[in-house]
Amino acid sequence: MSIAFVREKEGGEAFEDLPDRPVSPHPNFVTPEGLALIDAELDRLHTEHAGLSPDDKANMARVNRDLRYWTARRNSAQVVEQPPGDTVHFGSTVTITRDDDSEQTFRIVGEDEADPAKGTIAYVAPLARALTGKQAGDTVTLAEHEIEIVAVR
Repeated sequence: MSIAFVREKEGGEAFEDLPDRPVSPHPNFVTPEGLALIDAELDRLHTEHAGLSPDDKANMARVNRDLRYWTARRNSAQVVEQPPGDTVHFGSTVTITRDDDSEQTFRIVGEDEADPAKGTIAYVAPLARALTGKQAGDTVTLAEHEIEIVAVR
């Protein structure tokens, strides 16, 4: 282990000090569901922290690092309700057709709740940024590929 990750505590005990998780420079926009996910993660981490032995330095360091991250994300969260309308915006569920005729549906959400495998992408993702402000029937070009918006919910 690198000496950079070990500090001496009072009494001479060594412990691991994990670097903080990077926090995005973008505003922390979240859906109401995204805020609930942050709260659930904080609850899980507090429960895990309470069950750890003080001797379990590695897990204690990991949980403390994650608590710092999720607490910061909770404190900076800005809940964005989905406005009505047929224009693509934060919170929209969008169906697109790519130039190879493949179709894809996804929801535009906050960075921490984005999971492309589950059909959600971050509002700062290039595709989400390219589609924001557009409507069904509009086309955009992204990475030399044409994308048509089929539906916006």
